[in-house]
Amino acid sequence: MSGQENPNSIRTSIWHEEPEADNPFAAAACYCRGYDVYGDLLGKARYTEYLYLLFKGERPTPNVAAALEILAVALANPGPRDPSVHAAMAAGVGGSTAASVLMAALAVGAGSYGGAREVFLALEAWQNNGTELAAWRSSLAGPAAPTRQQVWPEPEHPPGFDPYGKQCANPVRQTLVHLVEIMPAGRLAWLAQEQAALETAAGHPLAMTGVAAAALADLDFSPSEGEMLALLLRLPGAAAHALEQGKQGFRQFPFFELDLENDPGPAFSKEHA
Repeated sequence: MSGQENPNSIRTSIWHEEPEADNPFAAAACYCRGYDVYGDLLGKARYTEYLYLLFKGERPTPNVAAALEILAVALANPGPRDPSVHAAMAAGVGGSTAASVLMAALAVGAGSYGGAREVFLALEAWQNNGTELAAWRSSLAGPAAPTRQQVWPEPEHPPGFDPYGKQCANPVRQTLVHLVEIMPAGRLAWLAQEQAALETAAGHPLAMTGVAAAALADLDFSPSEGEMLALLLRLPGAAAHALEQGKQGFRQFPFFELDLENDPGPAFSKEHA
């Protein structure tokens, strides 16, 4: 194919492989953004540092790495009350495959009610409003902007805020405090300073998605990058709870109660057994 580009070539700036001398389909060395993964990074780089390298194409500074580490821990397990974790637990107790468990968690955790899409929308709000309180007040006072993709329903509450809460939950406050200690300037610090004013404008307390979006904005993640990372970071808790629930069985499934008031009684049971 002289003078023409190989149609089978892989176009990526993320990854490069050098083949083994005796096997062109096996890699002798793998480079991520120019770093030798198994020769230089393995045993030296933390997982979150490697994630940052994959997404952003450069090595994180110590502060950025520390902030991402805090965010990863904060998002790793939303808990069994979270719909995405609950979905994974339901899949696990029903004997679904490991992939099905994680797909259930991803499907439910992808939306705009505490999910990754809400992080996306909150990151867009940071792009549009910056650290201008007047802009935030105007944005929060009006209806949510229509989404570009019709696959997503229009959000029914301000992204980054808890639609059902009465006050900001303690884990949200604790996460914000720790992140601000690491990154004392930028959107996180401004969010901590103006939290009460923003909550008044939104009519809702700050949510973990709002803190995550501010942190990701300070870490220079785009809305699309932040959405993808939020999906990825929330999976460990879903996996662990699903495995536990699979061992415990359906009789110990949380939040399951028989509706005795609407129980049709023995007659129904005999007729339809």
